[in-house]
Amino acid sequence: MRVAYQGEPGAFSEYAALKLLGDNILTVPKPSFEEVYDALESGEVDKAVVPIENSLFGSVHVNYDLLRKHPFRIIGELKLRVVHNLMALPGVKSEDICYVYSHWQALGQCQDFLRTKLPKAQYIDAYDTAGAAKVLAEHGYPQPHRSAVIASVRAAEYYGLEILAKRIESDHQNYTRFLVLQPESASIPLWDTTEPRKTSVVFAHKEDLAGALFKSLAVFALRDIDLLKIESRPLVGSPWVYLFYLDIQGRESDEAVQKALDHLSELTAYLKVLGSYPVGETIE
Repeated sequence: MRVAYQGEPGAFSEYAALKLLGDNILTVPKPSFEEVYDALESGEVDKAVVPIENSLFGSVHVNYDLLRKHPFRIIGELKLRVVHNLMALPGVKSEDICYVYSHWQALGQCQDFLRTKLPKAQYIDAYDTAGAAKVLAEHGYPQPHRSAVIASVRAAEYYGLEILAKRIESDHQNYTRFLVLQPESASIPLWDTTEPRKTSVVFAHKEDLAGALFKSLAVFALRDIDLLKIESRPLVGSPWVYLFYLDIQGRESDEAVQKALDHLSELTAYLKVLGSYPVGETIE
């Protein structure tokens, strides 16, 4: 099975893919999320794994937008603990570090460590945590022996870097939720029918419907269906018109969920079920 993800080998997304789908998959790195979706739609890969939400920084909005545009289904999820580490070329010491490279979110998530342990270093944004490790290992930064990166243990092992400090994130309750996607035309995996399930949908209101959002959410409350998450995104091409993404408790085939979705379709101009899938486990 070929599985696309955004980033370089050693990225958290690759680790999430392996945890979700097993060690026997072939992971296929892509530079951008758009290229991940294109690879899945073209048939280059069988599935894709993308981050959708971080417990500290919120939603990954680009993936919400891409989910709506592509004919894919969500078939699984995983919540992964994000652990950051400071690493450098072999032989480099902490006192040598003048530059620290990583994705801007990783730099922000490690600001307490950086401020206290490397207060004089310059912090530089990179396109990807594992990508920063790759560039450093290849001596691609201007002063590689005065530089360090923040990335995963897997990235350090993959690129032959030495870890100078472990678990340097400021908040250890740092988790990212990842989704598994596959084409709508592919067969849906048979999950244990006793597993807790959630269903994700996206919809847009009818323009002339008064109290539209209240009425839309009421279709679930009336049937005692828990709303797990709501996210709004601008509808491109229609200023001040919004799409709403919902995660609800229950499977799409449940009678109560079916009736709620049928009711919702009467109130909306657009409605799409993005997937119905098992509630994901948390990996520490």
